Amino acid sequence: MTNIVSGNSLAEVASLIGDPARANILQALADGRALTAGELAWHAGVSPQTTSGHLAKLADAHLIALEKQGRHRYFRLASPEIAAAMEALMIVAANGPKRYRPTGPKDEALRTARTCYDHLAGWLAVTLADRLSARRLILLADGAAAITAEGHQFFRDFGLDLDDPKSSRPLCRTCLDWSERRSHLAGRLGAALCQRCLDLGWIRRGKDSRAVSFTPKGISGFRETFGISLP
Repeated sequence: MTNIVSGNSLAEVASLIGDPARANILQALADGRALTAGELAWHAGVSPQTTSGHLAKLADAHLIALEKQGRHRYFRLASPEIAAAMEALMIVAANGPKRYRPTGPKDEALRTARTCYDHLAGWLAVTLADRLSARRLILLADGAAAITAEGHQFFRDFGLDLDDPKSSRPLCRTCLDWSERRSHLAGRLGAALCQRCLDLGWIRRGKDSRAVSFTPKGISGFRETFGISLP
């Protein structure tokens, strides 16, 4: 049963995200990778000491989680739901008051293809969902998604292992894309598609951005497998 969140609890989380430095930290972690405090300080644009305080507050609120590897400490988002919440807030922010902010190459790359926690987002992901739906490999309706029998076979042939009886994560669900304002695929299917494209060398992660780039192998792979002509 879902617990009803009180207004005070909601306001508390909103106030944490509402700080620009903490919002930048959460955005930097939204591609699912774990980063060090030093890397997050760079993304937040504040000193390491100030970043330490921000990280403590985010961890206390269970928005981020700490991972230790030997002497190294890494931070990541506590759950995929945090990334989905950030994506939704970006849609709200984009619909807010207009601000002068020229669109640069980095913004264009993010709009074309990026990661949203562990799945793909942007034009590429929305187009991929459209192609899979048109071929009746998935069914999309009213914000929900399901894999057809033909889809299960297709994804197995593509090298995806979607059978995980221990996982409580939805097999296939949609996520509203902040730049395209339409749905892309999330859940175990979305994560598996993203990882498979990385494993095949079709896409590469950016160093300091959620944007992903296409390789020549990926350009032909997306065209031949999914019928997607990359811009």
